[in-house]
Order: sequence, then structure tokens, then C-alpha cells
Amino acid sequence: MDRIAVISDIHGNLTALEAVLDDIRQREIRRIICLGDLVGKGPRSREVLYRCLDVCETVVQGNWDDFVSRDNFEPSVSWYRDQLGREGLLLLRELPGQTTFFLSGRLVRLFHAHPTSLFKRVYFNGAIGQKESMFEPPTLPGTLAIPQISDLVGYGDIHHAYIESFSMKTLFNCGSVGNPLDLTQASYAVLEGKLGSCNYAPYSISFCRVQYDIEREIRAATASGMPFLEPYVRELRTAKYSRY
Repeated sequence: MDRIAVISDIHGNLTALEAVLDDIRQREIRRIICLGDLVGKGPRSREVLYRCLDVCETVVQGNWDDFVSRDNFEPSVSWYRDQLGREGLLLLRELPGQTTFFLSGRLVRLFHAHPTSLFKRVYFNGAIGQKESMFEPPTLPGTLAIPQISDLVGYGDIHHAYIESFSMKTLFNCGSVGNPLDLTQASYAVLEGKLGSCNYAPYSISFCRVQYDIEREIRAATASGMPFLEPYVRELRTAKYSRY
């Protein structure tokens, strides 16, 4: 059986990322897929970007990755752009929008928010019609272009881990590594099955929560001079969304 760790929404929180990567190593999982939003919010976008590119088999683009990498010169965005540098911004722009593969006979698609948009948001308590749209063939660029409905879909974006099955299909959200808004612990998911196989076989989806040193990350954020420090600190400590 193959195992794949699915991580997302690190948002410049290197402390949480390293704790999750250590947990993945301890579980001896050798494949990692990242579903985007590497940058923004937290203090160390550049370090997170290069760390993920180094350890992940695939990294797809998130809405923050797109927004920050475009020619946007608002003062708060410029802080992250300056941190990333020209090379980092180019790397963000070149990330694919989704990845597609077979696992134990199921057509799997993983993306940041929605198969047709980085910015279309589907919440865990959203309408069934919105969730059904998540199985549409993607229009975002990525791997293995197959014009058929997905069997298994995983995404990030909402910072809230959950899993739901309906209409003979399964939808899951892996939660957030660096900015979880359900529990004050980093979150990721693990897929297990026969990778690349079109034949039905057992498979599983599980969730992992990882405690990390939140106060250490807050000290790094405070020292960095980053914008929106107060709402960032509040979210890390409470797992409740703050308006920026």
C-alpha cells in the first residue's frame, strides 16, 4: 500500500510546517502533496515556499500564492513580495492548479479550493450542490487531463478538516498546517491505497493533528515586523478567524 501525506495552507508558519514534516517522517510516509497557500499571513513565506518545493512531490497553487505573486503593490502585500524576492514570486506563479491520479481504482483530484477556481470557496457546512460541483473535471492546469467526474476529491482553503461521502463519492478537506481554524493544532491528511492503479482495492483517508510551539511562532512573527500581526497571533492562539 502507498501512503501520501496531504498538507495545505501553511501561510508562512515555518514552526508548524517543521512539526508536521517531523510527524510525517516518524510515520515513514515518503510522498507529500501540498495544496497551496504557502505564503501570506505568517512571517516566513520564503522559507516555507522553498521547504515545500524541496520535500513535496507536488505543490499546487493557492489563492494567496496567486494573489501575492501577481503585480500587487498594496503595502501589506508588498511586505510578502519583498520577502519572497523575484525568484520566489516566479516560482509561485508557475505552480499548477491541481493534480490528478488514480488510487485503488478511484480517480483522485487534489486542488486548493475548487476545480475551476482558486477563489471559489466551499465550506464544510456548504450546500450539497456546492459540494457536488467539487467533483467536476477541473479547468485549472495540472496533471493527467481526464474529462470525467472525480471519485475522490481533497482540498484546502477553508482551514477546517472534514470528510463526507455522498452520491458514491468522497470529499475531504485536509485542514491547515499553519493557520487552523477548527483546533489549535496543525492538521494534515493521509491517503493510503494502490497509487496509479485503476483496479478497485482497499483505500483509506485519515487525519492527523500535530501540536506545535505556537508561542515560538508568535515570537518569530513579532520579530519580523510583518503586517497584521495582531489578528495572526489571535488566530494561532484561538483557532478563530479574525478580520484583516
